[in-house]
Amino acid sequence: MTAIFYHPDAYSTTTPKLMGRNVAGDSFLRGFLQHASPASSLFAQVASEVHGREFKKLFNQSGRSENLRIFSNQNLNSAIDAQLVYHPDPEIGVHAYRRSLYANNSWSLCGITHTTSSAAAMDAISEWITAPVQPWDAVICTSTAVKNNVETILQAQVDLLEMRLGIQKVCLPQLPVIPLGVHTDDFHYSEAARASSRQQLGVNDDTLVVLYVGRLSFHGKAHPLAMYQALENAAKATGHKAITLIECGWHANEQIGIAFTQGANSVSPSVSVIHLDGRIEGNRKVAWSSADIFCSLSDNIQETFGIVPIEAMSAGLPLVVSDWDGYKDTVRDGTDGFRIPTLTPPPGLAGDLAHRHALQIDTYDMYIGHTSALVAIDANKLTRSFIELFKSPELRRRMGEAGRLNAIQNYDWRHIIRRYEELWDEQSNIRTADRNLLEGKNTQSKRNMRPIWPARLDPTIAFANYGTLHLAPNTKLTLSEQTAGHALEKLAEYKGLAMVNFAEYMFPTDAEIKSVFEIAERNLPQSSSAEDLLHGASELRRPFVFRGLVWLCKLGLLQLA
Repeated sequence: MTAIFYHPDAYSTTTPKLMGRNVAGDSFLRGFLQHASPASSLFAQVASEVHGREFKKLFNQSGRSENLRIFSNQNLNSAIDAQLVYHPDPEIGVHAYRRSLYANNSWSLCGITHTTSSAAAMDAISEWITAPVQPWDAVICTSTAVKNNVETILQAQVDLLEMRLGIQKVCLPQLPVIPLGVHTDDFHYSEAARASSRQQLGVNDDTLVVLYVGRLSFHGKAHPLAMYQALENAAKATGHKAITLIECGWHANEQIGIAFTQGANSVSPSVSVIHLDGRIEGNRKVAWSSADIFCSLSDNIQETFGIVPIEAMSAGLPLVVSDWDGYKDTVRDGTDGFRIPTLTPPPGLAGDLAHRHALQIDTYDMYIGHTSALVAIDANKLTRSFIELFKSPELRRRMGEAGRLNAIQNYDWRHIIRRYEELWDEQSNIRTADRNLLEGKNTQSKRNMRPIWPARLDPTIAFANYGTLHLAPNTKLTLSEQTAGHALEKLAEYKGLAMVNFAEYMFPTDAEIKSVFEIAERNLPQSSSAEDLLHGASELRRPFVFRGLVWLCKLGLLQLA
């Protein structure tokens, strides 16, 4: 069984500031609900009741028949029944701390990488070294390149702590490489749909349509200059006079939109450019169904996988992409299309960019933009690739068919979800083995191994020296009122005060308090030990009632003898 940590922001594509993680999250959740193996129960962890209702609606719409159990931090121990919680980000450190309030092996955690270049993401990854993450936890890396990036960050953090604190032991989550998936059937378009879309765009049969899909950001996604140059050069070399570029995406602001228009008009005047708002589903369908060639020249460190080449393969389009990050894993050069080499400086020549970002001299956008300025595309191969595809309809057909088969066989969610489930089963097996090992040890050993969250210590431990005395089993207490009945009447009066009832969670039950008062009354005029006052409480509730004695003293209903 598995619990999905659900927050709308991670799974919604309706936000104006649409990002790749939103698209990936929406696609994953749909894939999970469609293809996850049947179970007796399905779990969701949420931060609010509103989110719980939203997830329940999605669950009901999916047609699944499991018993749905929704929990939050208020009943986090429900995760023990779920056995594993999937989080749509790499920030499992804080969740490991929260789990440690129960036991480190109570359940497994699984996260996933999206962008790892942001300060928040790098901090989250670094935190794994000191947070109580375990070998039965995992963070899915969506590409080989991003796994290498994660390992580099982790090693740097280990080196720092070894130098500063002399650490010798490191416990890390698993880092499996599992790609994102797509719903390949969504991208299968008929000839009729193609004809209708091209007519809608005013594109005739003789026009070659090149498509880019994604955020239109020269500093944060893919700089378009090399694409504009290569399209112009290929058009001239082939004599093909009808070349249309569809940019199906969205600009962060008007200035960026103007910059794209200026660049295209200046560098590729022979190419007609159509802009479609990619946040609108209908526009995306028109773009995919009308295209002949797909192009994405990602050159940015914020990219980790890149879902659009898989979508392009699903649509049966030949690809022209940069040899960059996740594209290296998914696009087979010469088979599904062409992967264009990229050029970067040797390691160690951009420390100033990192420093400027760390010192907040540069914003994150400036940081990734400056970094992308150090990534170049092989212009000659890029132009040759377009020329070959422009000249040969057969090559376009052959590469498109190969890519679609690749997407169906390797990247459809029905296959990717199985890989997730295999990972989750492996995590549970490791965790179960560890639990069995602990159960073989004596009670004292297990008590010594109780996990602690250093930044969230029990306040009676963290601030133990603040007070004068600690309540102990032999602490002598006496009833302040003449009878238990009078004490109960006074308590009812106090409970009507806002300054008292705000802490209702701390109250023992009425029956438990009545028992305490009655025992104290029977012993009058003598005092009673705190231990004696607990005789009416169940074994499970005694610690709660014991500390409640202090609360009753705070109210003046009990007092130190």
